[in-house]
Amino acid sequence: MLASLAASMVRMSWSTAVTSGNDIQAAHARQAAKAGVEWGLYTALRGAWANCTSSTQTLDLRNTNGMLVTVTCSGNPTPYLEGGDQGGSARQVRIYTIEAVACNGTTACPDDDSATNLGYVERRIRTSVADVNAQP
Repeated sequence: MLASLAASMVRMSWSTAVTSGNDIQAAHARQAAKAGVEWGLYTALRGAWANCTSSTQTLDLRNTNGMLVTVTCSGNPTPYLEGGDQGGSARQVRIYTIEAVACNGTTACPDDDSATNLGYVERRIRTSVADVNAQP
């Protein structure tokens, strides 16, 4: 009876440690995904992804928090016209959708090969932004 109780306590202790480790990794993945979205927004609005048509890049953050982040940008290739400004000119609008998937996998996120491993975590964040007066 005592051996059964001891084995049960060891199993509960191990389960708690694994769960706690996964919670910490999940928090790291969420922060990495948020950083990926912010990087993607900057790159779309001020950087190299000016037209943002199915652009993808993987950020390697394994040295800082153990995560890889795959950032994808999609949007309308040409701005559309909406309303007008105070001078009566039509405003050009381009809409970007940024998605960041962070994981503690080995290649890129999502990592289907690592997804079945104990301790694998993945977080996905998607946001959309409108750039008014975008350049054609």
